[in-house]
Amino acid sequence: MDSFTYITKGTCSKEIKITIDNGIITGISFKSGCNGNLQGISKLVTGMSVDEVIKRLEGIDCNGKGTSCPDQLSRALKEYISGRIGA
Repeated sequence: MDSFTYITKGTCSKEIKITIDNGIITGISFKSGCNGNLQGISKLVTGMSVDEVIKRLEGIDCNGKGTSCPDQLSRALKEYISGRIGA
């Protein structure tokens, strides 16, 4: 089981805490941001594979920022896969 914190860039949320077990997201929480929406995202992706979450959330834009909280989650997971964070 791996747990790590990703510092977000360009979003209202400041960080994402993620726990992954055998390629499956088992826990996730966001610090700051739109509380209800981020709780919803957390519940929806818990139990999903890392690859599926990346596929579904990558590239989502929030108000022309070029990123969003869901996109930042996909970026965190891509860094995890590449070995740059976590593990």
